[in-house]
Amino acid sequence: MKKEISEPQGFGFKSEIDLIKFVDRFTVPPFSVFDTRQGYWQARKNEWIDLGIESDIGRNSNLIGYSKLTLLKGKSGTSVFDPVLCEISYSWFCPPGGKILDPFAGGSVRGIVAAILGYSYTGIDLRQAQIDENEKQWKEIKKKKIANDKPVPKWICGNALDIQKITNKQYDLIFTCPPYGDLEKYSDDPADLSNMPWEDFLEAYFEITKESCSLLKEDRFAVIIVSDFRDRNGFYRKFPLHTINAFETGKCLLYNDGILVTAVGSLPIRTGKFFEPSRKLGKTHQNYLVFYKGDPKNIRNLFKI
Repeated sequence: MKKEISEPQGFGFKSEIDLIKFVDRFTVPPFSVFDTRQGYWQARKNEWIDLGIESDIGRNSNLIGYSKLTLLKGKSGTSVFDPVLCEISYSWFCPPGGKILDPFAGGSVRGIVAAILGYSYTGIDLRQAQIDENEKQWKEIKKKKIANDKPVPKWICGNALDIQKITNKQYDLIFTCPPYGDLEKYSDDPADLSNMPWEDFLEAYFEITKESCSLLKEDRFAVIIVSDFRDRNGFYRKFPLHTINAFETGKCLLYNDGILVTAVGSLPIRTGKFFEPSRKLGKTHQNYLVFYKGDPKNIRNLFKI
Protein backbone atom coordinates (compact mmCIF):
# COMPACT_ATOMS: atom_id res chain seq x y z
CA MET A 1 0.00 0.00 0.00
CA LYS A 2 1.36 3.36 -0.95
CA LYS A 3 1.68 6.19 1.54
CA GLU A 4 0.20 9.55 0.63
CA ILE A 5 1.22 12.67 2.51
CA SER A 6 -0.41 16.04 2.95
CA GLU A 7 1.11 19.11 4.54
CA PRO A 8 3.19 18.48 7.70
CA GLN A 9 0.80 20.01 10.22
CA GLY A 10 2.15 20.58 13.71
CA PHE A 11 4.91 17.96 13.66
CA GLY A 12 7.91 20.28 13.51
CA PHE A 13 9.31 18.94 10.23
CA LYS A 14 11.18 21.46 8.12
CA SER A 15 9.69 20.19 4.88
CA GLU A 16 7.09 17.82 3.51
CA ILE A 17 9.91 15.58 2.26
CA ASP A 18 11.17 15.12 5.82
CA LEU A 19 7.69 14.07 6.93
CA ILE A 20 7.35 11.67 4.00
CA LYS A 21 10.61 9.95 4.96
CA PHE A 22 9.46 9.67 8.56
CA VAL A 23 6.06 8.25 7.59
CA ASP A 24 7.70 5.81 5.16
CA ARG A 25 9.70 4.50 8.08
CA PHE A 26 6.93 4.17 10.69
CA THR A 27 3.61 4.46 8.70
CA VAL A 28 2.60 7.28 11.07
CA PRO A 29 4.86 9.25 13.42
CA PRO A 30 5.32 7.22 16.65
CA PHE A 31 4.45 10.14 18.89
CA SER A 32 2.11 10.15 21.87
CA VAL A 33 -0.60 11.92 19.84
CA PHE A 34 -2.14 10.11 16.85
CA ASP A 35 -3.99 12.59 14.68
CA THR A 36 -6.43 10.68 12.50
CA ARG A 37 -7.43 13.93 10.77
CA GLN A 38 -4.09 14.20 8.96
CA GLY A 39 -4.15 13.70 5.20
CA TYR A 40 -1.72 10.79 5.21
CA TRP A 41 -3.79 9.00 7.86
CA GLN A 42 -7.05 9.44 5.93
CA ALA A 43 -5.44 8.32 2.66
CA ARG A 44 -4.12 5.19 4.34
CA LYS A 45 -7.49 4.52 5.96
CA ASN A 46 -9.30 4.83 2.64
CA GLU A 47 -6.99 2.24 1.08
CA TRP A 48 -7.94 -0.24 3.78
CA ILE A 49 -11.64 0.51 3.48
CA ASP A 50 -11.45 0.12 -0.30
CA LEU A 51 -10.52 -3.51 0.29
CA GLY A 52 -14.10 -4.07 1.44
CA ILE A 53 -13.88 -3.66 5.22
CA GLU A 54 -17.25 -2.73 6.75
CA SER A 55 -16.89 -3.07 10.51
CA ASP A 56 -20.31 -1.69 11.37
CA ILE A 57 -22.16 -4.47 9.51
CA GLY A 58 -23.70 -6.95 11.92
CA ARG A 59 -24.24 -4.32 14.61
CA ASN A 60 -27.15 -2.06 15.49
CA SER A 61 -27.01 1.02 13.26
CA ASN A 62 -27.38 3.42 16.17
CA LEU A 63 -25.50 1.90 19.11
CA ILE A 64 -24.21 5.23 20.37
CA GLY A 65 -27.61 6.85 20.29
CA TYR A 66 -27.10 9.74 17.86
CA SER A 67 -30.13 11.84 17.05
CA LYS A 68 -32.25 11.00 13.99
CA LEU A 69 -31.07 14.27 12.43
CA THR A 70 -27.45 13.18 12.74
CA LEU A 71 -28.18 9.77 11.24
CA LEU A 72 -30.09 11.30 8.33
CA LYS A 73 -27.03 13.40 7.56
CA GLY A 74 -25.17 10.16 6.92
CA LYS A 75 -23.37 9.71 10.24
CA SER A 76 -23.45 6.14 11.53
CA GLY A 77 -24.37 5.77 15.17
CA THR A 78 -22.05 2.78 15.53
CA SER A 79 -18.40 3.15 16.43
CA VAL A 80 -16.11 1.75 13.71
CA PHE A 81 -12.54 0.72 14.46
CA ASP A 82 -9.75 2.46 12.53
CA PRO A 83 -7.74 0.05 10.32
CA VAL A 84 -4.68 2.32 10.36
CA LEU A 85 -4.58 2.04 14.14
CA CYS A 86 -4.58 -1.74 13.73
CA GLU A 87 -1.78 -1.59 11.20
CA ILE A 88 0.60 0.48 13.28
CA SER A 89 -0.21 -1.39 16.51
CA TYR A 90 0.57 -4.75 14.92
CA SER A 91 3.74 -3.61 13.19
CA TRP A 92 5.04 -1.72 16.22
CA PHE A 93 4.15 -4.11 19.03
CA CYS A 94 3.75 -7.65 17.66
CA PRO A 95 6.63 -9.82 16.43
CA PRO A 96 6.43 -10.59 12.70
CA GLY A 97 3.92 -13.39 12.04
CA GLY A 98 2.87 -13.39 15.71
CA LYS A 99 -0.40 -14.52 17.28
CA ILE A 100 -2.90 -11.82 18.31
CA LEU A 101 -5.64 -12.24 20.93
CA ASP A 102 -8.71 -9.98 20.96
CA PRO A 103 -11.06 -10.74 23.88
CA PHE A 104 -13.64 -8.14 22.74
CA ALA A 105 -13.66 -8.73 18.99
CA GLY A 106 -16.78 -6.96 17.72
CA GLY A 107 -16.51 -6.02 14.03
CA SER A 108 -14.25 -7.36 11.32
CA VAL A 109 -11.51 -4.70 11.11
CA ARG A 110 -8.98 -5.96 13.63
CA GLY A 111 -9.09 -9.51 12.31
CA ILE A 112 -8.95 -8.64 8.62
CA VAL A 113 -6.07 -6.18 8.97
CA ALA A 114 -4.15 -8.70 11.07
CA ALA A 115 -4.60 -11.44 8.48
CA ILE A 116 -3.64 -9.28 5.50
CA LEU A 117 -0.46 -8.25 7.32
CA GLY A 118 0.40 -11.90 7.99
CA TYR A 119 -0.55 -12.20 11.67
CA SER A 120 -2.62 -14.96 13.24
CA TYR A 121 -5.73 -13.44 14.84
CA THR A 122 -8.16 -14.91 17.36
CA GLY A 123 -11.15 -12.80 18.41
CA ILE A 124 -13.84 -13.66 20.96
CA ASP A 125 -17.39 -12.32 20.64
CA LEU A 126 -20.73 -13.21 22.22
CA ARG A 127 -22.77 -12.74 19.06
CA GLN A 128 -22.76 -15.44 16.38
CA ALA A 129 -24.48 -13.02 13.98
CA GLN A 130 -21.51 -10.66 14.26
CA ILE A 131 -19.04 -13.48 13.67
CA ASP A 132 -21.01 -14.63 10.62
CA GLU A 133 -20.80 -11.11 9.15
CA ASN A 134 -17.07 -10.90 9.87
CA GLU A 135 -16.42 -14.22 8.14
CA LYS A 136 -18.58 -13.13 5.19
CA GLN A 137 -16.44 -10.02 4.75
CA TRP A 138 -13.26 -12.07 4.88
CA LYS A 139 -14.58 -14.36 2.13
CA GLU A 140 -15.41 -11.33 -0.03
CA ILE A 141 -11.92 -9.92 0.44
CA LYS A 142 -10.38 -13.28 -0.46
CA LYS A 143 -12.27 -13.15 -3.78
CA LYS A 144 -10.11 -10.16 -4.67
CA LYS A 145 -7.08 -12.47 -4.48
CA ILE A 146 -5.20 -10.20 -2.09
CA ALA A 147 -5.28 -12.64 0.79
CA ASN A 148 -4.84 -16.09 -0.77
CA ASP A 149 -1.61 -16.81 1.09
CA LYS A 150 -2.62 -15.12 4.34
CA PRO A 151 -3.62 -16.74 7.64
CA VAL A 152 -7.38 -16.96 8.12
CA PRO A 153 -8.64 -14.75 10.98
CA LYS A 154 -10.49 -16.78 13.59
CA TRP A 155 -13.58 -15.41 15.33
CA ILE A 156 -14.95 -17.61 18.13
CA CYS A 157 -18.43 -17.25 19.60
CA GLY A 158 -18.18 -17.30 23.37
CA ASN A 159 -18.02 -15.38 26.60
CA ALA A 160 -14.64 -13.76 27.21
CA LEU A 161 -15.00 -14.73 30.88
CA ASP A 162 -14.36 -18.28 29.62
CA ILE A 163 -11.36 -17.29 27.53
CA GLN A 164 -9.12 -19.88 29.20
CA LYS A 165 -11.55 -22.62 28.13
CA ILE A 166 -12.08 -21.14 24.67
CA THR A 167 -8.39 -20.99 23.82
CA ASN A 168 -5.44 -22.37 25.72
CA LYS A 169 -2.83 -21.00 23.33
CA GLN A 170 -0.15 -18.46 24.13
CA TYR A 171 -0.19 -15.16 22.26
CA ASP A 172 2.30 -12.52 21.14
CA LEU A 173 -0.02 -9.51 21.46
CA ILE A 174 -3.30 -8.59 23.12
CA PHE A 175 -5.06 -5.98 21.04
CA THR A 176 -8.60 -4.90 21.76
CA CYS A 177 -11.13 -2.18 22.45
CA PRO A 178 -13.42 -3.10 25.38
CA PRO A 179 -17.07 -2.11 25.66
CA TYR A 180 -17.60 1.24 27.35
CA GLY A 181 -19.98 0.13 30.05
CA ASP A 182 -23.56 0.66 28.90
CA LEU A 183 -22.64 3.45 26.47
CA GLU A 184 -23.22 1.08 23.55
CA LYS A 185 -25.71 -1.78 23.79
CA TYR A 186 -24.56 -4.71 21.66
CA SER A 187 -27.22 -7.29 22.48
CA ASP A 188 -29.91 -8.33 24.95
CA ASP A 189 -27.75 -11.15 26.33
CA PRO A 190 -27.37 -10.71 30.12
CA ALA A 191 -23.81 -12.06 29.75
CA ASP A 192 -22.99 -9.08 27.54
CA LEU A 193 -20.92 -6.60 29.55
CA SER A 194 -22.87 -3.70 28.08
CA ASN A 195 -25.98 -4.94 29.92
CA MET A 196 -24.37 -5.19 33.35
CA PRO A 197 -24.61 -2.72 36.23
CA TRP A 198 -21.36 -0.79 36.65
CA GLU A 199 -20.07 -2.83 39.62
CA ASP A 200 -20.72 -6.13 37.83
CA PHE A 201 -19.24 -4.78 34.61
CA LEU A 202 -16.05 -3.76 36.37
CA GLU A 203 -15.70 -7.12 38.14
CA ALA A 204 -16.13 -9.02 34.87
CA TYR A 205 -13.77 -6.65 33.05
CA PHE A 206 -11.02 -7.22 35.60
CA GLU A 207 -11.47 -10.98 35.40
CA ILE A 208 -11.38 -11.04 31.59
CA THR A 209 -8.30 -8.83 31.55
CA LYS A 210 -6.47 -10.97 34.10
CA GLU A 211 -7.28 -14.20 32.25
CA SER A 212 -6.28 -12.68 28.89
CA CYS A 213 -2.95 -11.55 30.32
CA SER A 214 -2.27 -15.09 31.51
CA LEU A 215 -2.41 -16.16 27.84
CA LEU A 216 0.13 -13.51 26.83
CA LYS A 217 3.68 -14.76 26.44
CA GLU A 218 6.43 -13.29 28.57
CA ASP A 219 8.13 -10.22 27.11
CA ARG A 220 5.13 -9.23 25.02
CA PHE A 221 2.85 -6.20 24.63
CA ALA A 222 -0.85 -5.53 25.13
CA VAL A 223 -2.46 -2.55 23.36
CA ILE A 224 -5.84 -1.27 24.51
CA ILE A 225 -7.91 1.58 23.09
CA VAL A 226 -10.28 3.02 25.67
CA SER A 227 -12.20 6.18 26.35
CA ASP A 228 -13.67 7.51 29.54
CA PHE A 229 -17.44 7.79 29.86
CA ARG A 230 -19.85 9.28 32.36
CA ASP A 231 -22.17 7.84 34.97
CA ARG A 232 -25.82 8.85 35.18
CA ASN A 233 -24.90 11.91 37.24
CA GLY A 234 -22.45 13.14 34.61
CA PHE A 235 -19.21 12.24 36.39
CA TYR A 236 -16.49 10.29 34.63
CA ARG A 237 -16.08 6.59 35.48
CA LYS A 238 -12.26 6.84 35.22
CA PHE A 239 -12.31 3.89 32.82
CA PRO A 240 -8.73 4.35 31.54
CA LEU A 241 -7.50 4.23 35.15
CA HIS A 242 -9.53 1.09 35.85
CA THR A 243 -8.04 -0.43 32.69
CA ILE A 244 -4.52 0.27 33.93
CA ASN A 245 -5.34 -1.31 37.28
CA ALA A 246 -6.92 -4.32 35.57
CA PHE A 247 -3.83 -5.02 33.47
CA GLU A 248 -1.59 -4.66 36.47
CA THR A 249 -3.51 -7.55 38.06
CA GLY A 250 -2.37 -9.55 35.03
CA LYS A 251 1.28 -8.48 35.55
CA CYS A 252 1.18 -6.17 32.53
CA LEU A 253 2.50 -2.70 33.38
CA LEU A 254 1.79 0.56 31.58
CA TYR A 255 4.58 1.25 29.09
CA ASN A 256 3.17 3.86 26.65
CA ASP A 257 0.32 6.34 27.04
CA GLY A 258 -1.01 7.93 23.86
CA ILE A 259 -3.97 9.99 22.66
CA LEU A 260 -5.97 9.17 19.54
CA VAL A 261 -7.45 12.37 18.12
CA THR A 262 -10.59 11.56 16.15
CA ALA A 263 -12.56 13.47 13.54
CA VAL A 264 -15.01 16.04 14.87
CA GLY A 265 -17.91 14.71 12.79
CA SER A 266 -21.23 15.57 14.43
CA LEU A 267 -19.56 16.72 17.66
CA PRO A 268 -20.45 20.43 17.15
CA ILE A 269 -24.15 19.52 16.87
CA ARG A 270 -24.12 17.30 19.93
CA THR A 271 -21.91 19.58 22.05
CA GLY A 272 -24.01 22.58 21.14
CA LYS A 273 -27.02 20.89 22.70
CA PHE A 274 -25.51 19.82 26.01
CA PHE A 275 -22.69 22.27 26.78
CA GLU A 276 -24.72 25.28 27.88
CA PRO A 277 -26.92 23.43 30.41
CA SER A 278 -24.20 21.04 31.61
CA ARG A 279 -20.76 22.53 30.74
CA LYS A 280 -19.63 19.09 29.52
CA LEU A 281 -16.79 19.25 27.00
CA GLY A 282 -17.24 17.40 23.72
CA LYS A 283 -14.84 14.45 23.65
CA THR A 284 -12.79 14.09 20.47
CA HIS A 285 -10.10 11.70 21.65
CA GLN A 286 -9.51 8.21 22.98
CA ASN A 287 -6.72 6.77 25.12
CA TYR A 288 -4.12 4.49 23.54
CA LEU A 289 -2.60 2.39 26.32
CA VAL A 290 0.35 0.06 25.76
CA PHE A 291 1.29 -2.47 28.44
CA TYR A 292 4.29 -4.76 28.68
CA LYS A 293 4.64 -8.11 30.41
CA GLY A 294 8.22 -8.93 31.28
CA ASP A 295 11.61 -7.23 31.22
CA PRO A 296 11.77 -4.21 28.86
CA LYS A 297 15.43 -5.00 28.20
CA ASN A 298 14.21 -7.87 26.03
CA ILE A 299 12.08 -5.70 23.72
CA ARG A 300 14.89 -5.26 21.21
CA ASN A 301 15.00 -9.01 20.68
CA LEU A 302 11.37 -9.07 19.48
CA PHE A 303 11.92 -7.04 16.37
CA LYS A 304 14.41 -6.56 13.56
CA ILE A 305 16.11 -3.26 14.37
